[in-house]
Order: sequence, then C-alpha cells, then structure tokens
Amino acid sequence: MPQDFASLGLAEPLLRALQRTGFTVPTPIQADAIPHLLAGRDLLGIAQTGTGKTAAFALPLLHHLHTARAATAPHTTHALILAPTRELALQIIESIKALGDQRLRIAAVIGGQSRGAQVQRLRPGADIVVGTPGRVRDLMGTNELRLGAVRHFVLDEADRMLDLGFIRDIERIAAALPAARQSALFSATMPPEVEKLTRGMLRDPVRVAVTPAEMVVPRIAQSVHFVPQAERARLLVDLLGDRALARVIVFTRTKRGADRVAEALEDAGHGVAALHGNKSQPQRIKALDRFRDGRARVLVATDIAARGIDVAAVSHVINYDLPAQPEDYVHRIGRTARAGASGEAISFCDPGEAKMLRAIERAAGSAIAVAGGEPALARAPEAMPQFVRPARPAGQARRRFRRRAA
Repeated sequence: MPQDFASLGLAEPLLRALQRTGFTVPTPIQADAIPHLLAGRDLLGIAQTGTGKTAAFALPLLHHLHTARAATAPHTTHALILAPTRELALQIIESIKALGDQRLRIAAVIGGQSRGAQVQRLRPGADIVVGTPGRVRDLMGTNELRLGAVRHFVLDEADRMLDLGFIRDIERIAAALPAARQSALFSATMPPEVEKLTRGMLRDPVRVAVTPAEMVVPRIAQSVHFVPQAERARLLVDLLGDRALARVIVFTRTKRGADRVAEALEDAGHGVAALHGNKSQPQRIKALDRFRDGRARVLVATDIAARGIDVAAVSHVINYDLPAQPEDYVHRIGRTARAGASGEAISFCDPGEAKMLRAIERAAGSAIAVAGGEPALARAPEAMPQFVRPARPAGQARRRFRRRAA
C-alpha cells in the first residue's frame, strides 16, 4: 500500500489540501481505489462507513476537474454524486469543500430544503452536484437539472439506496446520463440487487474491497452490558456521569425510542439532541450543529444517522438497542475512532436481543467483552466463542453498576 498520498499521483493543490487537513497516509480503500479512478476506470468499491471512502472517490474526481477545467452550461453539471440521505449528501459536500478548489461550484440537490434556492444555484451550472435521488429526479423532470454533460458519476451506499426504495429513481437517473462517462459505485454489502445494479451501470469495473476483518477498527474498545430494557435509561444516565464520555452518540431502534431516551437525558440534566426520520431538515441540521459545537454532549439517533454522521472526536457510541443486522453495528460504531483517534462502543443487551448479539459476534469473529450484568440472561455459551470477563470499565459509573448487578 502507498505510504503517502503524494505517491498516488494526485494534483499538487489536492496534496496541499490534504496536508492542511492533516491527512498524510491513505486508508486501504483510498490506496486501492484512487489509482484506478485517476486512470479513468469504472469502479465497484465494497467499503463500510469510517473507512475513508468519501475521499476515495472525491480526490480523483477533484483531480479530473482540476486538470480539465471546462465551463458549465446553465442547469448542467460535470459530476453527479448520489447519496441515500440528506445528511450524507451534506457531509460529502463538506468533505469536498475541505479538499477542493474554493472556486468550484458545488450544488446540493436534496429534499427538505428550498427547491427554489437549489434551482437558482443550478442556473449558471455547477461543477459538482451532490443529491438525493428523489430531488434529482424532480429537477430532471422540469429540465432544471440536465445530465447530458456529466462526465463523472458516483453512487454512494448503494445497498442503503435500495433499502430506502430508490431503485427506480436511480435507474432513471442512470438512463439519462451520457454513455461516455466514468462511474463508481460504493456499497457496504453486495446483495443480489446491488450486483444487478452494477451490471447495468458500470463498464468493465475494477472491484476493490475492504474486507469485514479489515473494517473491525482495533482502536474501538467494545463492551456489552446485560441489562433489562426497563433499567436501560438509569444505566445510561449512570454511564454519562463519567465525563470521559465526552461526545456520545446513542443509537435506538425506533424514532419513538429516540425521543424517549432524549427526554430522559434532558430530565437528568444532560445536553442532548435527537435525530431521526420524523425530524424536518431544519431540525436535523440544528441537532447536528448543536452536537458538533458541543452544546449537546449527547446525540440520540436512529439508524438513519448511522451512515450519514461525520462528527469529529466522538468519544463513545452507545447501542441502547442492538441493531437487527451485524452490518449496521459496524456502521454505528464507526462513528467513533475516526481520523486515527481511539474510541469506545458500549452495547446494552437483554434476553430478547440474544440472537442479535450472537450474530454480531459471529460476524466479528470474537466475543464482545462483558462490562456489567449477567451474561447467562442473554447469551448461550455453547454457541459462542470464548470471551473475556470482565471488561475494563470506562469509569466509576460502570463499576457502580456492575456491583449492583452482582
């Protein structure tokens, strides 16, 4: 693997931007993907969140735009990036702005924001459009976004796109693109539907993958508390008594559950923001801003946020409810230990979630260390690999809970 970005052949302005942002060594997905994309190949990337995949497609795209500067006609763009959620689209734009020439015109085409303002920004044309499928299709239908000049197309988190029901929108958007283009598709998993999508969208693609074993970040200390559902709110408040939990994302399974947890934390005096599908776009932006600037120490979110949040210095992720799919566990805990930092992931588990915990541990190839409670309540020992108990506690609050549980 290349030892630094300079060896990848990126344009000098990009190397200076990387140096300013403190990135010097490419991640595995970046080292594998960037040379192929610089060479103009179509690419299929298998990579989960937290592996650096945004820069893996953004850097080659910016390189091509820098070396082949061309004017854009009204309502057209040279590059189209599709993302499954508004949050992820905005995060991609932030990343591109940090790396790219400030003179680049970048337009967000997403739901939940003023359509008129987006059309106004597209009127002179844009170098890059980052959008969600629904709004892109909407503006295509009124000819306010024209795709005939697109030279570079990126579909990010394809499996999530299909989960959210965007397949028909994606197919129609792809059909409107020029045949002479470079395309890249990224997905955390490869179900048959995504395989079919790649066959229709990519031409002789290079396949690069970061395997699940590589995606288990060693800097994330993982632990589980065996705790009944009725006692979770009290345990969560207890854990947050430890100030080492400096910036925390708490994941719940439902929107109603997120609101309940946020209310309980507010009642306990913690600064908290909630993020889920029932929130309007202005409410989501406000919640993320409060979390980023430290006014809210805790962000309570559903899985809609698992792949879209990129906030620096998240110290802990807490799975208040375990996710149904092991892949979502990886997405969630990937919100911490980013950009070389360390982090901790804490999960709550009761008997009803035993199968979920076992599936997560099987996917990881090892058991998650026990930090509190009685494992026999939720774990079938004969089905599990050998595990270590007890885990090193994160702070005094966890030690208090373990004494009570004993």
